[in-house]
Parts: sequence; C-alpha cells; structure tokens
Amino acid sequence: MTETLLIFILVGFLAQLVDGALGMAFGVISSTILLSLGVPPAAASASVHLVESFTTGASGLSHLYHRNIDWSLFRRLALPGIAGGVIGAYLLSNIDGSIAKPFILAYLTIIGLVLIYRAFRAPPVPRNPRIVAPLGLAGGFLDAVGGGGWGPVVTSNLLIQGSSPRTTIGTVNATEFFLTVAVSATFLFSLGFSAFTQAAIGLLIGGVAAAPFGAVVAKRIPAKPLLILVGAVLTATSIYGIVRALT
Repeated sequence: MTETLLIFILVGFLAQLVDGALGMAFGVISSTILLSLGVPPAAASASVHLVESFTTGASGLSHLYHRNIDWSLFRRLALPGIAGGVIGAYLLSNIDGSIAKPFILAYLTIIGLVLIYRAFRAPPVPRNPRIVAPLGLAGGFLDAVGGGGWGPVVTSNLLIQGSSPRTTIGTVNATEFFLTVAVSATFLFSLGFSAFTQAAIGLLIGGVAAAPFGAVVAKRIPAKPLLILVGAVLTATSIYGIVRALT
C-alpha cells in the first residue's frame, strides 16, 4: 500500500467522521484536496460523488439505526435534490462552473457565522422548516457543480429555519445517498470511467470505515454545541475555499 493511498484513506476517514456527525464536509474537504493536487474540477467532483455513493449509504444506514431520520423531511428533500444534482453534474461536464464558487463560499461563510450567533444568543427552539424543496434543488445543483455542498447548503439552511440538529443531520445524510448515486451516474454517462481518479479508492476505504461513528456523535451531542460545531466547520471550510479561489 503506497504512502499516497494511506494519505487518502486518512483524509476519507476524517472527512466522513466530520460529515456523519455534522451533516457536511466530506465533499468540501475531499474536493479541496483533489483540486489542490491538480485534479480537474469535473474529475474531482465525479470521484468524490462515486465515493459518497458508498459512504452516504453506510452513514444513512447508521443514522437509520439510531433513529436520526425525519421521514417527512426526507420525502420533501429527496426528489428536488436529485433533480438539482443531475442538472449540476451535466452542466459541469460541459462548462466551467468555478466562476460562481467564491460567491457561494461567501454565502456559506455568512450562514456559518449566523448559526454560531444563534447558538450563543438563545437555545435552539425546534420547529418545522418551511422552505425545503427549493433548498434541496439548490443544494443538489451546487453539490454537483462544486464537488461538495449538499451538507453545507442544506443542513445549515434547515438549521437556520429551526429544524432539530440531530434529525436534520441524519436526514440530510440519508438523502445524500440518493443524490450521489444520481450525480455519479450522470458523470459516468457524460465523461465515462476516465473521470474517476485513483484517489477515490483511498477516500472510499477511509470513508466507509468512519461512516458508522458519525451517527453516534450526532445522537449524543446536545443541540447547542452541535449547532456551534456546524457553524464553525462551515465557516472555516468556506473561508479556506474563498482564499484558494482568489489566489
């Protein structure tokens, strides 16, 4: 086993541990590393989504076991998310979608700061989110175009609307499985197997190994610190992405 493969296994493990616990970051972390190594955006996104087809499946089953899934929210998210992901994957296969990336990251930075502010200002009061289908459509599209974004966009906005952190994270993770399968199939149809990089093997091994642990963390951490963690991870990764996009 080469040193490079071991690095990708470690990256996959850590990224999925964060993603399973906070409902975001696997795609963002993995895509950032692949892009920094010179992998083209379409190939990076294709590889990450191929890996996520397995990691989100394992993570979704774990959240199902721990009863972290809100099935009403799941039904409202799934189809719009899949539609947005297919459209985004098709466009990225044919055009350069990186132009809008700094603006998307700036928006996510603001959302992260708002989440942290709300967590400290007052205890989160769970309530049913009203804007779900358009959010799923946008999240799926941005996830495919940016190589990651379903969790940051969807989880953060649902939390802003007052959705329960534990069930939001579990539901978003479970829904993501169907999104990533659809996006991977679209990339495969548009680009062929050449789009999937060797790094996907390492990310897959590490990601699947970490998937069962994230649901346990999400179940046991109280709402307020969980909200702070989500906001902090979202803000940090978004600011890092902005710096990379502008340099």
